[in-house]
Amino acid sequence: MPDLPAKIVIAGERDAASQEERNCPALPVRDVVLFPGVIMPLFVGRPRTLRGVETAFFQDKKLFVVTQANGEAEDPGPEDLHRVGTLCNLLQMLSLPDGTRKLLVEGVARMEAVEYRLTGDVLVAHILPMPWQNADPRALEPWRRRLLSSFDRYNTLQPRIPSEFMASIAAMDDLEQLVNFLGTHISVKLEDRQSLLEIQDMKEALAFLLRLLMQEIEILELEHDIQDRVRSVVDKNQKEYYLREQLRVIQNELGQGETGEEEEQDAYAQRIDESGMSEEARAKAQKELTRLAKMPFVSPEAAVIRSYLDWLLDLPWEVRTEENTNISRAEKVLDRDHYGLRKVKDRILEFLAVRRHAGEDMKGQIICFVGPPGVGKTSLGRSIADALNRNFVNVSLGGVRDEAEIRGHRRTYIGSLPGRIIQKLVRAGSCNPVILLDEIDKLGNDFRGDPASALLEVLDPHQNASFADHYLEVPFDLSEVLFITTANVTHTIPKPLLDRMELISLPGYVAEEKVQIATHYLLPRNLKEHGLGKDDVKIPVPVLRKIISSYTREAGVRSLDRSLATIARKITRRLVEAEDEDEFVPLPVSLRVKDLKEYLG
Repeated sequence: MPDLPAKIVIAGERDAASQEERNCPALPVRDVVLFPGVIMPLFVGRPRTLRGVETAFFQDKKLFVVTQANGEAEDPGPEDLHRVGTLCNLLQMLSLPDGTRKLLVEGVARMEAVEYRLTGDVLVAHILPMPWQNADPRALEPWRRRLLSSFDRYNTLQPRIPSEFMASIAAMDDLEQLVNFLGTHISVKLEDRQSLLEIQDMKEALAFLLRLLMQEIEILELEHDIQDRVRSVVDKNQKEYYLREQLRVIQNELGQGETGEEEEQDAYAQRIDESGMSEEARAKAQKELTRLAKMPFVSPEAAVIRSYLDWLLDLPWEVRTEENTNISRAEKVLDRDHYGLRKVKDRILEFLAVRRHAGEDMKGQIICFVGPPGVGKTSLGRSIADALNRNFVNVSLGGVRDEAEIRGHRRTYIGSLPGRIIQKLVRAGSCNPVILLDEIDKLGNDFRGDPASALLEVLDPHQNASFADHYLEVPFDLSEVLFITTANVTHTIPKPLLDRMELISLPGYVAEEKVQIATHYLLPRNLKEHGLGKDDVKIPVPVLRKIISSYTREAGVRSLDRSLATIARKITRRLVEAEDEDEFVPLPVSLRVKDLKEYLG
């Protein structure tokens, strides 16, 4: 098994015999590329490789060291090896106690293996020399100077070569020696080293090396810049901490107290007065603020109290949006966002009408949209929020198994947080939003509790006026929240939870409805998202019917939407490629039924 070189030096002599076609035992190595002129230690332990090394040692001490293309192969064959490697002199071979051998090899010349074959148990390579092309030193002198200049900058950023040795490198006139030296000493990927070894054109090799050096210099400069910034920030923080401690001691000696803590407590007290929270919550907040005032500023418990007060004060206790119950406006919004679903829309409008007419006497109703995927359950909830002029938040319940996800974690736990209901209320910024509980039929339960049971209080209009989150420990009124749930099926919803909801069924769309939805909603949106004008693509009704009947068999329209997106992408690519080739594609692009095979397969 090859190891990374512990020490690499440049050997200046070249073997004339290395420029001849020959057969030579192959030594596959991993994680290293050996260049000519380099002396490197290698460790060998694989049986076939050991036999090849012994054969070379007792013959002419020549080895063909080649990097594995497949680094995971334990017993590499010809298909696992690169074709270009380095012919080496085997200088030394030592046996180690564990049965492996330590070799010292010297790279002599780059060679190309035209054939690998097994001779007995030894992997033998038939290799040919790879002479350099376009290696005129005069013509390449500018490249050499720029390469040395870049390497000097690279070595400044990441010192790998002693400064006293850099002078001898600058005087290195042999371009082949320079390429091999720099290829060995710069930190690049194994693939880049192998690519450099395979290049035969000297100018191309110098350009490739220069590009690698410039990339590494750019990365190193960025790393140094980041380190300098981090160091300056750390130094600044240490200085500020020292000065603050001095200021704290001086203020205590003068009897002035800790001004920063007093300002923080005054800010919390003002926020508590202005929050509009209930009397019980206000008493709890004042108690926690009193505890905070008695604690050291940097105490871990103080950080927990600050987090609790922030959550308590961020809740929209008295913040609400002015509800709009204009039935005609709501109907326009629903028709704008959804096609068909007449019975469903009528039921929603009836619900809004009752809310407007009954006012505060109406108990909260929980609507549950039930239907197959892709029929518009989630977007209907968003449309209802838009029609009512309420804020909208979405809570995904799929896969939730922990009751604390609904009720929150108690503050005795490190990193505890309120439940999702309270978190979404804070995000909504009002106490009367529309909260969509998505995929309620996919709730689970385990040893951490039953989240469906925790939802019983949330979705019960007679109880949710005093919903108690475990984290807050004070009740919050959810009676003004309009809860909407969605489900694909009802048989997986617990019976007590199902009884608290009014089911509204959303059946799948028939083919003609899908045609109208595709024409008026899906196609215009996909064209816009893919940078196409509404008149750039024409998909006639027969083509849409063919897509619906042959490519998308579903109750909803998600697959139909994806198919239209696929068509839009392919047309966009066609237009861009034509633009690159200075060709003209006549618009609009009109699809025919026979074109669908090209676009959708």
